[in-house]
Amino acid sequence: MARHQVQLLTREGCPVCVQVHAQLTRLADELGFDLQAVDVDAAAAAGDSGLRAEFGDRLPVVLLDGNEHSYWEVDEPRLRADLAEFGRPAL
Repeated sequence: MARHQVQLLTREGCPVCVQVHAQLTRLADELGFDLQAVDVDAAAAAGDSGLRAEFGDRLPVVLLDGNEHSYWEVDEPRLRADLAEFGRPAL
């Protein structure tokens, strides 16, 4: 079975982004999801400016399976509930 994908949209120099990444890292081990951090400024420099254009003023942003889940902080109770409700994604 595939695991849920959590993507953290960040930018360099964002202390809240560092805190949220640490929290999600702990939760990934406990709840069994894959975590990927994406620096929106680095992505824009590489030619993909969409993430920065859409989310750049609200960082950090947490995406669950490609959908916006929360921003500025981890809504941990909601994340736990959503992961439990949705179970594991189908292949």
